[in-house]
Amino acid sequence: MALNNTRVKTVEDLLARVVENLIGRVSGPMKFRLILQPLMAAVFAVRAGLKDAREERPPYFWAIFTHPDQRSDMLRDGWKSVGKIFIIAIVIDLVEQLIVFRWFYPGEALLVAFILAFIPYLLIRGPVNRITRGKRRSASGDKRP
Repeated sequence: MALNNTRVKTVEDLLARVVENLIGRVSGPMKFRLILQPLMAAVFAVRAGLKDAREERPPYFWAIFTHPDQRSDMLRDGWKSVGKIFIIAIVIDLVEQLIVFRWFYPGEALLVAFILAFIPYLLIRGPVNRITRGKRRSASGDKRP
């Protein structure tokens, strides 16, 4: 029983440190990236969403789950678009962690990179596709959904 309590305490300590470190990044020395990196992910997502609309592809995030035959190609395409931003986010987080904590926590770096690069990309690419396709249909008089 003592071993389980020790594990629970260790996990609680780990989660507390991660949350504290993540919150600390908002006012840390490289807080500019909290705007810059999601903005860059959004730019790449808009470009990819417009391309998807031109090629009449389904909305990205939804199609990953509903089109298993295209999933690997879509994931590869998404990684090609946002992978550089993800890597840059990890490198910048590495530098910030070394400056602030004098240590590197790779799990936190991956989490921050995911939040700053992938989340905005996933949330923006599909809606840009839908909006663009909807505008093109209404401009051409097509009444399809």
